[in-house]
Amino acid sequence: MTEHSSNTQTLRRLVLTSLLLAIVVIGLGAYTRLTHAGLGCPDWPTCYGLLDVPETSQQIAAAEQAYPQRPVEPAKAWNEMIHRYFAGSLGLLIAAIAFFSIKLRFSKQSSVRYPVILPLFILCIVIFQAALGMWTVTLKLMPVVVMAHLLGGFTTLCLLFLLYLRIKAKGINAQGANLVDWQLKKYSSYALLGITILTAQIALGGWTSSNYAAMSCVELPICQGNWLGNLTFEQSFDLIPPKQESYEFGHLAHNERVTIHVSHRLGAMVTGIFLAWLAIMVFLKARNHAIKSAAVVLMSLLIVQISLGISNIWFSLPLKVAVAHNLVAACLMLSLIALAYKLRQNSKESFYE
Repeated sequence: MTEHSSNTQTLRRLVLTSLLLAIVVIGLGAYTRLTHAGLGCPDWPTCYGLLDVPETSQQIAAAEQAYPQRPVEPAKAWNEMIHRYFAGSLGLLIAAIAFFSIKLRFSKQSSVRYPVILPLFILCIVIFQAALGMWTVTLKLMPVVVMAHLLGGFTTLCLLFLLYLRIKAKGINAQGANLVDWQLKKYSSYALLGITILTAQIALGGWTSSNYAAMSCVELPICQGNWLGNLTFEQSFDLIPPKQESYEFGHLAHNERVTIHVSHRLGAMVTGIFLAWLAIMVFLKARNHAIKSAAVVLMSLLIVQISLGISNIWFSLPLKVAVAHNLVAACLMLSLIALAYKLRQNSKESFYE
């Protein structure tokens, strides 16, 4: 095996490992948020000045003397630090990906132009994610920062998946022009629209969670009581909230939380209808088995995600279901990206760029 081939395999393994680790980080982030452990460590990147968590009586006494407003809660602190450990490991892997991408791109032995801009962009996103992680702590869970941190995690995952798809395609020699299914050409644009709609819905979900509005409506299919009379949009979506000592457990009034929750439900309906229509239409019109399979996966994940969303309300936000709701949202986005990628390839005369 040549050095170039070895570096190529290393790059593929790094991207796949990073992709899997990014999913774990998103799950840990959701678990940290849902167990109210976002301020389990009042400082960043250390925890009460330590690289781990204060556990001995002396360490706890020193920590509480340094941060009297935040008594040590070891369980919450560990939730936060484990999330940081995994996120830090992901950052190092992405730095390695950027290094190998540059090395392969400018290798004289390579006849394939491996992507460089995308890995470097992902590295920049991860650096910004680290800053958002710091601001999440220093700004005491300000909702817009918490939501941005969630979206940054999803963005990192999606870009890693796109990089994986591109590297996988680069590693296969084109076998000539494939038969283009022109009936599916327009659905490539619809899939991109679906990604935009789903991104907006994920942002709404992040806004709902960061404002502690998940249980503001406890009935199905609509909110309890005079919910229409409770809707108020004036301050429900203010990105810069009034200054608070801490935003932990929320700062908005009940009516504003109801408004956020209802907006998330309505967004779920729009997203569900559009993605279901897209999956069904692509499945019915596609002749390519890979595209049909991608449509089936998208529809299956959509059904699971809707079921988890309903379960969150019906069973009063159980932790396992709420974390799964975040993870399946990530998988749903990846399945939609995969479908969009296949449809885009289908719309070209050659399967590979």
